[in-house]
Amino acid sequence: MAQERVVAENRRARHDYFVDEVVEAGIALTGTEVKSLRLGRANIRDSHAIIQHGECFLLNAHIAPYEQGNRWNHDPYRTRKLLLHRREIDELAGKVKQRGYTLVPLRIYFNARGRAKVELALVRGKRQYDKRESVAAREAQRRIERVMKSRR
Repeated sequence: MAQERVVAENRRARHDYFVDEVVEAGIALTGTEVKSLRLGRANIRDSHAIIQHGECFLLNAHIAPYEQGNRWNHDPYRTRKLLLHRREIDELAGKVKQRGYTLVPLRIYFNARGRAKVELALVRGKRQYDKRESVAAREAQRRIERVMKSRR
């Protein structure tokens, strides 16, 4: 059985935000966008998702134009609809409104069935001291692992 293949990853998101919840969503794409994604030509670093009129949309995600797409090519930064169940959208909308969360895509990938999916995260922003704290904790963990490895 085939496994999932990651196309684009937003590594910066885990550095800039506290990730509280992760949801998988489908994406409504055009043919040239799918072909471009299969070539791995996407960037989601500055993108985010919004909920408007009971629908979820991905904004500012860059999917490069397909080279053989000629005049039917897509706009690289167009707003793309995310495919979620009504219950999931209502739940996310409530959390975004009440608690000040933001929806940020962590990665775009093709699942085992070959469908393009987005891993959306419900995130809270980190302050500067939080970022320094997480870097210090990561370095301490590395030191501990290094010492444990040398003792074996």
